[in-house]
Amino acid sequence: MTSIDLNMLVVLDVLLTEQSVVRAAQRLELSPSAMSRALARLRNVTGDQLLVRAGHSLVPTPLALELRGKVSAVVADAQNVLRPSIRLDLASLERTFTIRANDGFIERYGARIAALVEEQAPLARLCFAAKPDKSGSMLRDGIADLEVGVVSNMAPELRIQALFRDKFVGVVRLGHPLVEGGMTAERYAAYRHISVSRRGHAFGPIDDALRERGAKRIVSVIVPSFPDALALARMTDLVANVPERQTDATRAGMHTFSLPVATPDVTVSQIWHPRLDGDCAHRWLRMCLRHACSDAPETLQ
Repeated sequence: MTSIDLNMLVVLDVLLTEQSVVRAAQRLELSPSAMSRALARLRNVTGDQLLVRAGHSLVPTPLALELRGKVSAVVADAQNVLRPSIRLDLASLERTFTIRANDGFIERYGARIAALVEEQAPLARLCFAAKPDKSGSMLRDGIADLEVGVVSNMAPELRIQALFRDKFVGVVRLGHPLVEGGMTAERYAAYRHISVSRRGHAFGPIDDALRERGAKRIVSVIVPSFPDALALARMTDLVANVPERQTDATRAGMHTFSLPVATPDVTVSQIWHPRLDGDCAHRWLRMCLRHACSDAPETLQ
């Protein structure tokens, strides 16, 4: 049986993450020529090109995509086995944790997370970063420690832990005509709506559900965040549609109602790169988020 150099798993993991010989060489402190030779060895062992040229960049082959999550998990498990057990001293922990999350989550849970961190690790610092997209590159590159949101199109190697479920509700200003009377799909669709989309999309699951009922709403305004939608709805006759739990405080002084059509619940999760699985401080941070979100009746343990 031909022996396999297990160190090549680390090289393969970095190559598939970076998709660049130069960047992979920099991360492993090797020369580009040494990394090119390592890639050639990996191609020989697997019988696959793994990374192929596409213009000025490299893209993974189907086999590479299949291997990426498996290799990353194996490398992370091996690092955890070899990492010495170190007791985490929260009182002396000096570290900045960067969490990517949308405005609604930060407004609802940011203060609670910050209070937990301050109480247990007074020298640690939280940096809440904007989340203009759902790319996992900031997690892979170590720029962000955690990302919070609804999972979709995430890199397969990333770790995901559900925090809670949320559902969408309708919101209008007090005194709005929809406050009085029964709510039907026709009445709901008769008023102009606000769509929340970072990419500028006007329609989504609500419109699909309305279409099944033979109704169609008019979207007059598109905004990038739920707090923006609520601010507009508070001052106009526009209808906002927002996640119930993440906007609990922001909806104060407004009228909230159940949507007249069924829409899927959303699961809000925390996401991180597997290289941080065994990091004691990072595990503590994830525990803080779980605890901060535990007020929700639909929290997922």
